[in-house]
Amino acid sequence: MSDLNASPETGAVDPDAPLPYLARIRDYYLALGYDTPYRWAHYDATPFQPVTKPLGETTLSIITTAAPYLPDRGDQGPGAPYNGLAKFFSVYSQPTATEPDLRISHIAIDRDHTTAEDQGSYFPLRAFQAQVEAGRLGAVAPRFHGLPTNRSHRITLEEYCPELVARCVEDGANAAVLVPNCPVCHQSVTLAARALEEAGIATVVMGCARDIVEHVGVPRLLFSDFPLGNAAGRPNDPGSQIATAGFALDLLESAEAPGTVLQSPLKWQGAPDWKRNYSNAALLSAEELAARRLAFDQVKVEASKVRDL
Repeated sequence: MSDLNASPETGAVDPDAPLPYLARIRDYYLALGYDTPYRWAHYDATPFQPVTKPLGETTLSIITTAAPYLPDRGDQGPGAPYNGLAKFFSVYSQPTATEPDLRISHIAIDRDHTTAEDQGSYFPLRAFQAQVEAGRLGAVAPRFHGLPTNRSHRITLEEYCPELVARCVEDGANAAVLVPNCPVCHQSVTLAARALEEAGIATVVMGCARDIVEHVGVPRLLFSDFPLGNAAGRPNDPGSQIATAGFALDLLESAEAPGTVLQSPLKWQGAPDWKRNYSNAALLSAEELAARRLAFDQVKVEASKVRDL
């Protein structure tokens, strides 16, 4: 099956429709020579926890798939290539009292249309602190938490999710926002959101890959129709980032059932062809596909070195 509404020559999609990542990614990796399509997590039923306090009394955890910057791990951006050495393999926590230095060079963001030069576009700490200052939100939890990106459903569910839930409970959070970047990130945070909801913590996934989180089974999704790596708002646009945080709070407060999706009204202001270009095997020559396969295999080797440390 090819992308919905796609041209067989280019894989282009309706510019007003969400990019169908599940089909695009399957076709891309088949073109690279990986014969077995990835099996995405999927559930028919989705847990749902209503908010238990008014937003002005709510303590919110921020959960990210971005990685702390490590100077000895190679180029990590802005504009860095995919860097397997920058991956992390356990849940981490850092204080929210100071702005961290987080990077997203370790995951498959849209590198053609995203430089990751503005941390606020993928890590919404400042935006939610602004909501606290405005009196809309009670508090940001004293720590934010990093969730690893792992293709293994089992490891995510059995190792990462229980640890993440325990840390959010320890912080006194009664709500959480989860901000993914790459396609697999969207699966990971949706699995984590489900675990948090089962533990009594209401969640919003702030994401750009709508079909992935809906396929898994998401409690609440704030969908921004932007290139991957910009789920917290447009880069270098603090107003859009604060507005996006506000939309997430709107959804947290208003959703009445699992699977509720709110689409951000904000429009992408960069190049309009990003949906056509992202991981589009139809636009690549045989030589380009071979080069990408080689680069991807090398990244996996680099990541395995870090995992084995």
